[in-house]
Amino acid sequence: MAPSEVLLLKQITHYFLHLVFPVFIALIFFRKNWKKAYLIMLATMLVDMDHLFANPVFDPSRNSIGFHILHSYYAIAVYVLMLFFKGNVRIAAVGLLFHMLTDFQDFTLWAH
Repeated sequence: MAPSEVLLLKQITHYFLHLVFPVFIALIFFRKNWKKAYLIMLATMLVDMDHLFANPVFDPSRNSIGFHILHSYYAIAVYVLMLFFKGNVRIAAVGLLFHMLTDFQDFTLWAH
């Protein structure tokens, strides 16, 4: 596969996991309020605001996990603890942890 094709596939996978796959998570785990759960999980994308404090803002060779403050291991530990709460906090935790998993795979599985 040509490098440009790999990059395109990586980008499609990244945005699919961030924007579309949470619908399936919401339907499976939060069926009764799946629309609300999906919107909360989409709102967790705001965690990427921490990228604005980096220079450069986007660096394809940089792993977000462990670099940005809201992608730090301490933050991830807080997101895990949030799973023990009920309601919207738990939904946000699921969204944040899935976001971290997506960013992790984005860097780890696609590295050359």
